[in-house]
This record gives sequence, structure tokens and C-alpha cells, in this order.
Amino acid sequence: MKNLKRLRKKIDRIDGDILNLLNERARITLEIGKLKSRHSAPTFSPVREAQVYKRLLRLNKRGPMQNRTVKAIYREIMSGSLSLQTALRVAYLGPEATFTYIAAVEKFGESIEKVECKSISDVFIEVERGSADYGVVPIENSTEGAVNHTLDMFVDSDLKICSEIYLPIHHNLISETKKMTDIKEIWSHPQVFAQCTQWIEGHLPNAKLIPADSTTTATWYCKGRKNRAAIASDAAAKKYDLNILAGSIEDSLHNITRFLIIGNQEVQPTRRDKTSIVFSMKDRAGALHDVLVPFKKNKINLTKIESRPSKKRAWKYYFFVDLEGHHEDKKVKKALASLSGKCVFLKVLGSYPKVQ
Repeated sequence: MKNLKRLRKKIDRIDGDILNLLNERARITLEIGKLKSRHSAPTFSPVREAQVYKRLLRLNKRGPMQNRTVKAIYREIMSGSLSLQTALRVAYLGPEATFTYIAAVEKFGESIEKVECKSISDVFIEVERGSADYGVVPIENSTEGAVNHTLDMFVDSDLKICSEIYLPIHHNLISETKKMTDIKEIWSHPQVFAQCTQWIEGHLPNAKLIPADSTTTATWYCKGRKNRAAIASDAAAKKYDLNILAGSIEDSLHNITRFLIIGNQEVQPTRRDKTSIVFSMKDRAGALHDVLVPFKKNKINLTKIESRPSKKRAWKYYFFVDLEGHHEDKKVKKALASLSGKCVFLKVLGSYPKVQ
């Protein structure tokens, strides 16, 4: 026990040093905030965020602390520092405890003002009107593919993609009851049902599936009803004090959703970037081949291509493309210039630090 007391005294001394250094860091952050304010620069910098994480993970090679732990700690440190400069407002598809809410906290930390929205459209509107500094929207799931409503919003919106985040998605069966045999109805978002099809058919094939606006709303509808269950996050179970009857019921072990951070700022190059664009072209034989040639000629890797029907004209399509590089890079700039001559519509949705 003597050794235990001695070691705890060491930890107390180190904690004191860490706290003093954190406050010293915070004071420097305030000075940075004043400089940014003087030059009308945005408080949140995706480029600086990427640089901080990259440097810290490089320094942490020997551990023993895991990289994800270091990243989580510094996410909150940076979140707290930003909140000293200004109350950062982030819009998300609510209510609280949805996966979009979790992604917002994962990206910006707890020290933000969270703006709850009822739809993806509302997230865009809140940022466009200045009621929120940034918005968080889902763009694609590794199992179910693109979130079409988000893609459609980008066609007419002037907002830019500033950053991205990949969130592992684990679905849980949540209920007031503790017995699975009581369940007659399962509530959740339709896309979640699609991600858990095999589990539902294997364990509750006779349960009625009832769609809800969000997983958290579904959980709320199950509060106080023992014959109902929701498929939602563990955060939703905690929020409504319900039981988790089964965890990680998603069909794919690698169920990941990609979220985009939208705002009004242009993000500077980091040398490890991704650019998203949308374009449409005349309907003729070989048109798609022709617009993709400039990327091949300039040796630019396309990481995603998705088509969506235009809602303005029948049988006309928009193509959404993710490519490696920043739109200010020489090769990318050259390819986009060539592409613009072959398209009737072309828009750069944003360049931002690449996560994966």
C-alpha cells in the first residue's frame, strides 16, 4: 500500500502539470482567436485539425496509450479551446442520440452548441441562414450506399464540404421489456431495417416493422411499451433508460457511415486531400466516357461515382464524383478545366482533408 500511495502522488503531480499546461494552451488559443477575428478567419480549421492529429499520432508510436484514446482526448481539448474563442454552433439531424448527433460530437467534441434539425434539408437551411456555423449530414453507408437526399441538396446549395468523418455503426435492439419474446413491433429508420435484415429474420421474423423519422424517435415511441422494441444506438438506450436486448445486430461487421461537414469556408490544401464535384452533361453516346478521360490523362484517382436523376428534367442525370487531390492542385485544376468544356453543369462541392 505504501507503493500505491507513492504512485498516486506521482499521478497527482502529473495531473497538476497537465492542468497547468492545458490552461497555458488555452491562453495561447485565445490569442489565436483574437488574430483570427482580426482577419475574419473561421474559428474551426479542418487543415489545422488534421495536422494536430497527424503529429500527435506520430509522436505516440511507443504508447502505451492507444491512438484512438489520444485522438479522443485531444478532440475534447480542441473543442474546449474553440469554445473559449466562440460558441461553435453545429447543426445535425436530430433528435439527440441519433448517429448524426454522435458523429457531430465525435467530430467537434462536447463543447459545442448543438442545433437539432428535423431533416437533412433543415441542416442545410440552418447553415445557409447563419443559424449554425457547420452542419453534419450522412452521405453514404458501407452497406446501403448513398444517402440520396443529401446528394440532391448539394445540387442547388452554395455550401461547401469542409471535412468528413467515418463512424462505425452498431445497432442494438432496445426495449422496455427484458424478454425478447414480448416483442411484437420493431421501430426504426427504414435504412436501419435494411442494415439489420438478416438478424431480424433470424430472431424476430414475425415482428411488425414500423418506420420512424430517426432511430432516437423510434426509441422514444418504445418508452413504456413492453411489446415494442427499437433498433438504435446505445446512446439512445441510455437517454430513455431502456434495456439493450441484443447488441451489434447489424448484418455487416464493417457497417460504417460516412458523414460530411458542411459550411461556408474554402479549405486550404494539405497535400492529402479529397475533392467532391457534381456535373451533368448532354445525353449522347459516349458522353460519360468523354468526361472521365481528363481524370485518366492527369492520373487522378476517382474514389466514388454516383448518379442521381435530375428532378428538373426527365431522364437527365447528375453525377457525383469524389477524387483524390485538392481543386487547387495543378493536375486537378487542369482536369476540371477540361471537364467544364464537356459539361452543361459543373460544380466543385469542396476540397477537404482526406480521412480514409
